[in-house]
Amino acid sequence: MSNLHFFDAHSDSGNFGDLEKTIVINNLVTIPLEERDNKWIESFIENIAEANLALAEPEIIMSTEGFPYFNLRTVEKDENFQAYVIKNQLSQLLQKGFGVAINTSRDNPDWMFSYGDLLNLKINNEFYTDEHIFSRNNTDFVIGKDEEILVGQPSEEILPQYARQQIREFLFYYGIRNPMIMLIARNYNDEEKVTKDLVFNITPKNFASEKEYKLHMTTLSWFLPKHYSIVGLETESVSTGFQPL
Repeated sequence: MSNLHFFDAHSDSGNFGDLEKTIVINNLVTIPLEERDNKWIESFIENIAEANLALAEPEIIMSTEGFPYFNLRTVEKDENFQAYVIKNQLSQLLQKGFGVAINTSRDNPDWMFSYGDLLNLKINNEFYTDEHIFSRNNTDFVIGKDEEILVGQPSEEILPQYARQQIREFLFYYGIRNPMIMLIARNYNDEEKVTKDLVFNITPKNFASEKEYKLHMTTLSWFLPKHYSIVGLETESVSTGFQPL
């Protein structure tokens, strides 16, 4: 695979990251996999976005699911390298539709950040969000006959235009020619019970089987922060709310 240089190594002389965080990351990746506990994970997540990393070979890799990852590695002591800092490159990564992989030359990569993980870093300044009001229920999505819901469009703070474009191109590729989206709020009169869901006009009718439908909905979640809930509904299920993605 030929190298694709998506970033100009000479365009930003101020791209150098946090030296202390770089040292923390370099120490963390020396710890054997079997010894990496929750404390290790917490430290890694807290420090990796601003640490100095370097390009690995090849620069772009594809996951088994077919998603592209920008391939980075930790740096060696006294190594002369061009620094790449995830947080400083977020806009370009998100515009191009990449995730980020760390140290894939090892038997087990140290971490794989999906596009949605990077999107959450951009939106919420953290890779993963625990406190939110998105639905946590993974059962079938059913709107009750007399249930009151609010429908609208996800804001830029929830789903920026560049993320919409990536999702739209993904759905086009799989034959969804008129992808539509809306945001539903349930129990919106109760601050303790209110939940939100991203809704797409994707149903089993779009696929050869229920299994294939569920697989594609799961795959779609690669583009979204992990705490987002997504559901599929027929366009006719809600009289208003759906808009072109």
